[in-house]
Amino acid sequence: MTQPLLLASTSPFRKALLEKLSLPFETADPQTDETILDNESAQDLVCRLAELKAKACASRYPEHVIIGSDQVCVIDGKILGKPHTVENACLQLKAASGKTITFYTGLCLYNAKTNQAQVICEPFHVHFKSLTEQQIQNYVEKEQPLYCAGSFKSEGLGIALFDKLEGRDPNTLVGLPLIALTEMLANEGISVL
Repeated sequence: MTQPLLLASTSPFRKALLEKLSLPFETADPQTDETILDNESAQDLVCRLAELKAKACASRYPEHVIIGSDQVCVIDGKILGKPHTVENACLQLKAASGKTITFYTGLCLYNAKTNQAQVICEPFHVHFKSLTEQQIQNYVEKEQPLYCAGSFKSEGLGIALFDKLEGRDPNTLVGLPLIALTEMLANEGISVL
């Protein structure tokens, strides 16, 4: 690797995913405003925020190749973020029950040295089982998914909530599309193998 790698995120989930690639990297808090703009689509939002997060770290890490990522969950055309409370988590899961919801994950690989950015939006579809209120409460109590878009952890007990998962890369659902990332890294001359 010719340039150092930086993950512009404080997410332990994204950090754990990036560690799968066995590349040395640092992490930094991008400290960005994640407010949705008027009439902004979910896809545009996650791409904008992923790029914003990556570029926010460039002044502190001018020699790095920086990874930025952002994710939202869309149910019935409405963008949902992290629930932050048990009540909101239960409401999100109740809204998802028996439906197919889509996660959009924005990914940006930004070379701070060359000022070049690669940005994509990776969709992932989750088909929920029909859930009872008791099942929802039990799940939220057991896993406390309060800082996860959509109110579940697919890498944990959340898998019991689903009928089917559809997408190119299961890592996308956790928050970092590794297949797309390895392609972007290759474009920068960084091989994971």
